[in-house]
Amino acid sequence: MKEIEKAEIKRLSDMLDALNHKDATVIQAGNAELIDKHEEEKEKLTAEIARLKEVRVKKLSTEAQKLEKLFSREITKKEQADMGTLKKTVRGIVVVHPMTALGREMGLKVVTGFAKKAF
Repeated sequence: MKEIEKAEIKRLSDMLDALNHKDATVIQAGNAELIDKHEEEKEKLTAEIARLKEVRVKKLSTEAQKLEKLFSREITKKEQADMGTLKKTVRGIVVVHPMTALGREMGLKVVTGFAKKAF
């Protein structure tokens, strides 16, 4: 699942990191106007990153709530080894790994499959 928010958070974090690295040289130069400009830019970037993280969490939460309504069961190791066959036999299955963001949001401990009908 490609997330626009995730990519934007990464881009903004990189910009914030670059500003933090430039701070040492700006402070050495002693240009107060440039220091103030850097501080304002940092505050804007931090606020935008926080907003995007909230949007991402909200999206994950709504997706988790949708999946909770479906039938779910643990995916066995044998089924995990042959995921293609499982996906062909159970149409519309969504497999969630506990280490993904969605899996952590749902509090999963094992690889779980979600589908409309029992499988």
